Amino acid sequence: MHLSLIEFPLDPLLQVLLLFAVIILASKAGGALSKLLGQPAVLGELLVGLILGPTVLDMMNWAPFTEHELLEGLVHYLAEIGVIFLMFLAGLETDLKEMKRVGLAAFTGATGGVALPFILGTLISRYIGGYEWFESVFVGTILTATSVSITAQTLLEMGKLKSKEGTTVLGAAVVDDVMGIVILSVVVALHGGGAGAASAPVWWVIVKMVLFFAVGIVLGNYLVPRLLRWAAKWQGTETMFAMAIVLGLVFAFFAEAFGEVAAITGSYLAGVLIAQHADLSHEVVDKLSVTAYGFFVPVFFVSVGLQADAVSALLANPVLALWLVLAAIVGKLLGSGLGVKLVGFNTMESIRVGTGMISRGEVALIVSNIGLAAGVISPDIYSVMVIMTLVTTLVTPILLRIVFRSGPEGLPDAASSSRV
Repeated sequence: MHLSLIEFPLDPLLQVLLLFAVIILASKAGGALSKLLGQPAVLGELLVGLILGPTVLDMMNWAPFTEHELLEGLVHYLAEIGVIFLMFLAGLETDLKEMKRVGLAAFTGATGGVALPFILGTLISRYIGGYEWFESVFVGTILTATSVSITAQTLLEMGKLKSKEGTTVLGAAVVDDVMGIVILSVVVALHGGGAGAASAPVWWVIVKMVLFFAVGIVLGNYLVPRLLRWAAKWQGTETMFAMAIVLGLVFAFFAEAFGEVAAITGSYLAGVLIAQHADLSHEVVDKLSVTAYGFFVPVFFVSVGLQADAVSALLANPVLALWLVLAAIVGKLLGSGLGVKLVGFNTMESIRVGTGMISRGEVALIVSNIGLAAGVISPDIYSVMVIMTLVTTLVTPILLRIVFRSGPEGLPDAASSSRV
């Protein structure tokens, strides 16, 4: 009789345990190495995901991992929870008074950051890629996306999330999300495909967005602090913290299910509402940070690389990929940067805001998947969108680190350096 220390194939539960042990260890090791090299930890975590994914090692097809559908599903959904928690934390760190002060800048920054990438993406796809106008317009729509989660994480690490520029980026990202959903709904509805919000009339989509924010803010201001203080009196362990998580998840649910905006926008709004009550937010931030950064957020960052084959995407159409990557970076940098400069930001502040809007992250991947499922874009242009998403997601932490090293006059910012 043959005996072995470990028998294959492994039980599905054992595969789950091994997979997430590898993901979390690799993520934290990558982040630590990145910090040693003077870069934000998030950069190392993203690169680890790229290495573990089909670009290099293709870990999900290793011998121990035979339950592909189960494992990929778990990684996907836990990554989604990770980004929801990350944006919940960003909301908890948001100074609403400062957000109101930069409200106009957030709007103009988002408007420029949507318009210029949309135009550039459409024209490049049409005249360099040779695609039909409708598919080219959808490529422009994908380029309007902004994933503020990567920026928020980097600014948190640098102690700059509450800065004028950081607050403006967070506000602009919310406006950007609404504008992007409206454009996406119009484009897919005109194509005749249906996917989520796109199956409803455009006017109804806009009404639901407005209702979500109105009801969320009004009801949230009244209910959120009362629910948390009520839960704090319950018998049991960490009851108030548990209620805070419930609120973050419920806001995320209603944002996407009824408000036609991304779930991360809902969790961010929940965090902002709790942040108005210092006695509540401090405890929630401390405990949620442990939960999120210990497990869920590493899974999210690694998952970005696990779901993409950067080599295949690049080989599919290298010329178009290069042009669209440049358009994605320059479009946000100039569009959002000029948008806030028009309302009084100086040059360095404008560059910082534009840089903070570059990352496309999971938002672009979601929009790309909708377009692919609805038949608006072909698999080859989808591959190009994957490489654009990866590059913009990877370069944003590096560029943020560079632009925040300089003060308004281009001199080293001592306050920033001391907090990193």
